[in-house]
Amino acid sequence: MYQENVLFAFVLTLLAGLATGIGSLLAFLSKKTDKKFLAVALGFSAGVMIYVSMVEIFFKAKESLVGCMGETKGYLATTVAFFCGMFLTMLIDKFVPDFENPHEAREVAELSECPEKTAKEPSTAALHRMGIFSALAIAIHNFPEGLATFTAALKDPTLGVSIALAIAIHNIPEGIAVSVPIYHSTGSRRKAFMYSFLSGMSEPVGAMVGYFLLMPFFNDTMFGLLFAGVAGIMVFISLDQLLPAAEKYGEHHLCTYGVVSGMMLMALSLVLFA
Repeated sequence: MYQENVLFAFVLTLLAGLATGIGSLLAFLSKKTDKKFLAVALGFSAGVMIYVSMVEIFFKAKESLVGCMGETKGYLATTVAFFCGMFLTMLIDKFVPDFENPHEAREVAELSECPEKTAKEPSTAALHRMGIFSALAIAIHNFPEGLATFTAALKDPTLGVSIALAIAIHNIPEGIAVSVPIYHSTGSRRKAFMYSFLSGMSEPVGAMVGYFLLMPFFNDTMFGLLFAGVAGIMVFISLDQLLPAAEKYGEHHLCTYGVVSGMMLMALSLVLFA
C-alpha cells in the first residue's frame, strides 16, 4: 500500500526543499523584505501545520496504533511519539547557534549589512560566514522536515500535498537568509543560489535516509509512531519558529489572520477530500 506512493512522496519532498531557491531569487529581485506578506505567509504556514497535526495526523496515528496495540497502549504510544517528535526538534534547535538560526526573522536590507565589523574580520568575511552558517543551520533543520513531509505523503498523498505546501512557504525566508549574505560577500549570484539550493536539498536527503533506514520495519505500527512524531515536529516548528518569525516581520493581527486562514483552508481541504 505504501510502496506505490514512494515516488510521489519523494517528489513532494523535493519540491518543498526547492522553495529555498525561490527565497534566493526573491532576494535578488528586491532590496527590501515585504514584511506584511511574510507575516501572513508564515502565520498561514503555522496555521496549516498546527491544524493538520492536531486534528488529522495525531488521530490517524492513534487510530493506527490502537488497531495494533489496543486502546490504552495505542493511545500511550501515540502520545509518547508525539512528544518525542517535539523533543527531537528541540535538540536540533539547541545545537544550532542563535545568530545563525535561519528561523530568526531578518530583513533583506538587514542581512546585507555586516553583523560583526572588527579590524580582524572584514565585512565581506563576516557576511560570508553568516551565509555559510545559515546554510548549515537550514540543512540541519530541514532534515527532519523532509522525513515529516515524506512520511505524510507516503501514508496519505492528499495530506502530503498540504504539508509540503506549508513547509515550502516557510522555506522561502530561509532561502533569503542564505543567499543575501553570500551574494553581498562574494558578488556571485550563482554561489548564493547554489548554497541556498543545497541547503534545501537536505529535505529529500532526510526523506530518503529515513526511508531506507526504516524500510525493513514499514508496517502500521511504524507508520503510527512516525505519524505521531511528525505531528510533534510540525507543532514545535510552528510554535517555536514560524509564529515568532511572523510576529517579528509584521503586526500581531496579520500573523493571527494568517494562522486562522491556514487553519480554515486546511479544514476545508480535509472536508472536501475526506
